[in-house]
Amino acid sequence: MPRKNQPLKPGEKILFTVAGAFVVFAIIAYIIMQVVISNSDKPLFEVKTTANLSAEGQQGSYLFRTNGCTTCHRALRNGTNMGQTADLDGIGSRRTMQWMFAFLQDPEKNYPSKTIDHAPGERSAAYVARMPKQELHAIAVFLSELKSEQGSSSAPIPPKGDSPFIDSMVKTWAPKEWKEKYRDVRDDPEAFKRANEAAAQEMTQP
Repeated sequence: MPRKNQPLKPGEKILFTVAGAFVVFAIIAYIIMQVVISNSDKPLFEVKTTANLSAEGQQGSYLFRTNGCTTCHRALRNGTNMGQTADLDGIGSRRTMQWMFAFLQDPEKNYPSKTIDHAPGERSAAYVARMPKQELHAIAVFLSELKSEQGSSSAPIPPKGDSPFIDSMVKTWAPKEWKEKYRDVRDDPEAFKRANEAAAQEMTQP
């Protein structure tokens, strides 16, 4: 004989009620957020990346958008957000134009480990390496002009000024002698420049 459905226990009813309330609250909060975004002239989050494109950089931007690069990557807030290396905004502060030009021509040779998206194969972006060098150079110039400001997620230095989270972490975990030994890079104007130069040269080391 078919088993009759057992009635929910009081604890199970409370659990499902709380879970349902969270789902409803999340949906309402999402709708409110979308309404606020659509009616606001200001971005929801502060933009910390810049792009002062040259003539060749503008050509590279066009080539980037029309050759399928936005299928796997994102630049100037156009494209996909999928993947750790998808967002290229600010990459010009981490890689030199020469390195990116070399990578686009031969990814497997110029990357320290085996690539996935640009590896040889029918479903990969290996076709990029077969594009004319002039076009690859324009794309490399475009990417090199995507800069990150201090405090952006792609920048090597935290934002200027006090940060409750950073300050609390330093206070909790950093040894006291660090305050005397090390300088706070957040308010050091040269530190951001040095960190960008170091990050840009990182992949060029043998």
